[in-house]
Formats: sequence, structure tokens, C-alpha cells
Amino acid sequence: MNPEYGRLYLTSEVRQALDTRLAIVALESTVITHGLPYPENLELAIDMEAEIRQQQAVPATVAVLDGKVHIGLDPAQLERLAKGVNLHKISVRDFGPAAISGLSGGTTVAGTLVVAQRAGLKVFATGGIGGVHRGEPFDISTDLTLLRITPMIVVCAGAKAVLDLPATLEVLETYGIPVLGYQTDEFPAFYSYSSGLPVSCQADSPEQAAKIAQAHWANGSSSAVLVCVPPPVEAALPPDVISLAIEQALAEAQAKNIRGQRVTPFLLSRVSELTHGASLQANLALLRNNARLAGMIAAYFR
Repeated sequence: MNPEYGRLYLTSEVRQALDTRLAIVALESTVITHGLPYPENLELAIDMEAEIRQQQAVPATVAVLDGKVHIGLDPAQLERLAKGVNLHKISVRDFGPAAISGLSGGTTVAGTLVVAQRAGLKVFATGGIGGVHRGEPFDISTDLTLLRITPMIVVCAGAKAVLDLPATLEVLETYGIPVLGYQTDEFPAFYSYSSGLPVSCQADSPEQAAKIAQAHWANGSSSAVLVCVPPPVEAALPPDVISLAIEQALAEAQAKNIRGQRVTPFLLSRVSELTHGASLQANLALLRNNARLAGMIAAYFR
């Protein structure tokens, strides 16, 4: 086997952080390549890394460039992802083809989990995880499969609101994945503060979230632990407003026969249009907020 296929390319900052046991937070990159338009995507990537550094932690954005898996990106590489064309969504199944064909793209939650675990990272921040699609009970994101087998704290705002949230929670329960509400006993609805759905446990501080995860793994479990953070109150959208926009976007996606990996980017973009940019602002705010909390939690995994 060619050893280059499995090589990880770490920045000197990330490598030094690993060697000296500094706090590190992994970040996915499909939010840069497929989730947001330019220049908001680049500004967000820079802001999320800054939020993590303000907590005395090191950001490690994961991406694939020219077939090579990178952990940590320099400013030029971040800008390349933000401005790039013909970029791919890299999930678990896509690393092989990307390596052979020299493809570039952003790693999904699942793809980032695989890479971050290999590097020994324990904390990962994202916006929302994938889950069960509405009206498609067999369309289940690979994110859930990888969360089942990857011992890592994942800080998120719940699952993406365009998904079937009750069904997604059922799968998380089936897989034995703890769903912690950060300072709340309800599952966030991504753009909205609450979904009306319960979490399995509440954590009121970064230290408590870290200790719950450590106890979970110490007792033989190897799944991820979700730390679900509601979006900032000032940026959150009323559930009825976002629900109407999502229903319309879903109907349009079905009419246009949009399927597979194209669905979520289309829905997020269309919902932003239908809410006159309010959902985009909520997305930006919750991503920064999640990065900040992940930086705080990472301090307990040095």
C-alpha cells in the first residue's frame, strides 16, 4: 500500500499543539465550500478560528487539497477553499477517490470525525450535524454512523433544521449517543432556540460537559458525545417563520428532483433567500458561538 494515501498534513501550529498537549478544536470545512457564499464563508472561517484562539486553544480546520488531507490550514489555503470552484464534499467514502484523482474539497462532519480521531483530537465544533431527512426515513446521514463509533465531543446547534429532528433523535438514542443540552433541557432546532424535544442530559458548564464525556468513555462506550448549544438569542429565528421557509424550500427541491449531497446546500441557500438573509445571520452567529464553547471545553482535554 502506498503510504502517501494515509498521510495527514498538519500545520506546524497543530503539530506543536499535539506535541505539547495544548487544547485543540477540530473544524469541518464544508461550511466553507458548500454552506455559505463568498466572502461570508471566508470571514466565518477566520472568525471561528479566532474564537477558538481566544479560549487559548488551537483551531484545526480539516480539508482536502489536491488529494491531500490537511489538519489546520494557513490563510492562503482558507481563501482557496472559500473562493474555489469545482470543490467536492468529502465524506468517509470520498477520501480514496480524492487521493487518487487529486481532488480538493471540504470535509463533512463524518469526514472530519475520521480525520480528527486519527490525529488524536477530542473536541470538534460544527454548525449542525446531519441526520434523517424529512419524508425519506432511509436517507440517513453518514454523520450519525460515524458519531456512533467516534469518541469525540461534538459541539453543535443540534441537527440541521431542514431534517426530521424527532427521527434524528431516535437514531441517536438507538446508537447510544448522549445528547447534552448546554444550559438547556431541550434539543436546539439549529436556527431556533428550541425544538420542544428533550435531550438526554443537561450540562451547565464546559467542565461538566467534559466530565460527562470522560465518564461516558471510561465506562466502555466509544460513541461521540453531542453538546448541543442553542443559537444566540439575539440571532435565533421564531420556529414558525423558519418552518414555513423550510417547507417551501423542501417542496422546491422535490420539484427540481434535487437529491443526494446536493439537497442540504440547496435547502440552506433557499431558506436564506426566503428569510431575506435572517437564517444566514443565525447560522453565522451559532457557528461562532459553537467554536467559542468548543474552545472552552477543549481546555479539559490537554
